[in-house]
Amino acid sequence: MNVLDFARAFFADGAHWHGYDGIPTRVLEHIGYSLEALALAALIALPVGLVTGHLGRGGNVLALIATAARALPSFGLLVLMFIWLGLGTLPVMIPLVVLAVPPILVTTYEAIRAVEPSPVDAARGMGMTEPRILLQVEIPVALPLILSGLRTAAIQIVSTATIAAYVSFGGLGRYIIDGLYQKNYEKVVGGATLVAGLALATLVVFWAVARIAVSPGVRRSD
Repeated sequence: MNVLDFARAFFADGAHWHGYDGIPTRVLEHIGYSLEALALAALIALPVGLVTGHLGRGGNVLALIATAARALPSFGLLVLMFIWLGLGTLPVMIPLVVLAVPPILVTTYEAIRAVEPSPVDAARGMGMTEPRILLQVEIPVALPLILSGLRTAAIQIVSTATIAAYVSFGGLGRYIIDGLYQKNYEKVVGGATLVAGLALATLVVFWAVARIAVSPGVRRSD
């Protein structure tokens, strides 16, 4: 059997569409882990990136932090957190958040720094406060790049959240891990296909968000 045959057999099996190990349940678990990790990473990285980008300081430090975080192996960090903290959501969230923070942080910083100085200077000349300049001038212009950083982080999380299955959590990684253990390659291929499909769906979601959230004038200027 080839890969397409394995995938076809997996999705054609009605047993894979029901129960605690069914595709809907595993997809929802995977989305839940991914959304939680993305929200935590954004909560950490967005404010830091926005403020440092607005002030124009700390770019070198952010680059060093991002490089160090990218160098950490997600699976190794998961195992270390599992040994240290035991079972729970936290050992799964830490490596996913560490993975997602660098693209959000660096892209947000660079997006704010890339805003042309003329509208910022005009806003200051009108007497706008620095927080208002950031919120009303810089962020709307920088939003496409900020969303691209979030999109990159989201895809990385969706692809890497399969490691949760190594510490007995659910999600689409269960098909891959269990399938390898059982030598059931239908499960392995089916799980990998679902992860790839979810990553593509993430791209579509962010494309739709950008179409709604970014003003037409900013889109035309890109």
